[in-house]
Amino acid sequence: MSNHTVIDDLLANLPDKPVPVRSILVGAHWTAVCSTRCGLATTIIGGKPHDHTTVVHDVGRLHLKSAQELALYALSENFLEASIGVAAINSLLEVDEQNAVEMNASEVLMKKGAGKNVALVGHFPFIPRLRKAVLNLWVIEQHPDGDDYPASSAADLIPRADIVALTASALINHTIDDLLALCNPDARVMILGPSTPLSPVLFDHGATIIAGSRVLDESVVLNNIGQGATFQQVTGVRLLAFTRPDASPL
Repeated sequence: MSNHTVIDDLLANLPDKPVPVRSILVGAHWTAVCSTRCGLATTIIGGKPHDHTTVVHDVGRLHLKSAQELALYALSENFLEASIGVAAINSLLEVDEQNAVEMNASEVLMKKGAGKNVALVGHFPFIPRLRKAVLNLWVIEQHPDGDDYPASSAADLIPRADIVALTASALINHTIDDLLALCNPDARVMILGPSTPLSPVLFDHGATIIAGSRVLDESVVLNNIGQGATFQQVTGVRLLAFTRPDASPL
């Protein structure tokens, strides 16, 4: 297990040679940075409309930076900047898709979570289906709704879970390291969502499964997210899941 943060280790493992940024798009729901590839991340903005405290440094000139310089924005306490930074990290990752299973994260969770206690950090559209498949489902949310548990309950619920699924948005709001530290050593831990860096760095920090996306058709994806698409409306992507080499396969 690494002593550095997840973001620190992701940044340390990026290519040394500067890579130009071809385009950047910050959509209502998704942010894209295109360099080696097109990388995605959830768009997280301050909590109020027209929140003028959420100011992106060097806006209008971001495309003149290298992708590695943009990736450093992932360290920012300004979550809009961090969204851009995580998308930039994802744009630089070389992924060996031979080791992947093309599978939706919800299918993985339903298969591995059957009859077990599952803690899910983040509100996902598949929750009603997942609830029927598992023994107990504890949904933990920073903005709880309905049966969700508040973020303050994580310290109580996560250590009791057989399966822990963490939204990769936790990279952007810098809660990922604390959440990973709460997991039972025997639990199967998944990091999921299109923001997920498909990098073995996440395995070094305790993840068993990483489930994210790869952009296949850049122009289609940029067109979708530029028009306010939710991820369910985005086409031109492939969903991929990777398992830690020493763990049982999907």
